[in-house]
Amino acid sequence: MLKVEHLTKVYDNGTVALEDVSFEVPDGQFLAVIGLSGSGKSTLLRCINRLIDPTEGRIIWNGEDITNAGQEELRRIRRRIGMVFQHFNLVGRSKVETNVLAGKLGYTNPALSLLNHFAAADREQAFSALERVGLDEKIDSLASELSGGQQQRVGIARALVQDPEILLADEPVASLDPVLAHSIMQHLESINKDDGVTVLCSLHFLDLVHRYSDRAIALLDGKLVFDGSPKGIDDETFKDIYGHEAERVG
Repeated sequence: MLKVEHLTKVYDNGTVALEDVSFEVPDGQFLAVIGLSGSGKSTLLRCINRLIDPTEGRIIWNGEDITNAGQEELRRIRRRIGMVFQHFNLVGRSKVETNVLAGKLGYTNPALSLLNHFAAADREQAFSALERVGLDEKIDSLASELSGGQQQRVGIARALVQDPEILLADEPVASLDPVLAHSIMQHLESINKDDGVTVLCSLHFLDLVHRYSDRAIALLDGKLVFDGSPKGIDDETFKDIYGHEAERVG
């Protein structure tokens, strides 16, 4: 169980990105996080794994307080939290295998990882993860040589080698066309349904929310304004989230 309790984030410039946000996510749920750009979606996901430190509130995961974890404890917690980024966050000049093995850094001696020394079992796991996303034949290619959809699949493979219990996907399909978007979402769905991994995924398009998520929460100006089944987002609720001039798609 993931519990977000009264979470607030105020940036140094005074911007209030999150304001008193509270919700719970049961193990194994696929939760969509929706809202306009700038509504706080990315900040929320990055607070959960402490890429961003919240200003107030707590994040409790299986009884552990992530918000107050020290560096060594946080390193241990992050091993079990995979992350997929909108802009992939790959090292373009490095091989695909090396980018995937970056997901093992929380388990590996830092000095050895800098020299690209990984155990044979880790390399086998990287190959299996790439095979799962259909990219095993690209294992020795440079990341920069791949298309956007392929790079995002490498990002998913990188998260997979962590053996995550939670996967945070921050706008994973925002830069992809609709066909590729569904391909990426199907991989996330497989990780959720087949592996039992809890997924929190920020999305823009309601058709994807309806197709893949069990539940949705919506943020507006950093505040939680909806929490429930995607089917509960009727026209009036949609306007409350996205504004009265927005056109509903999906």
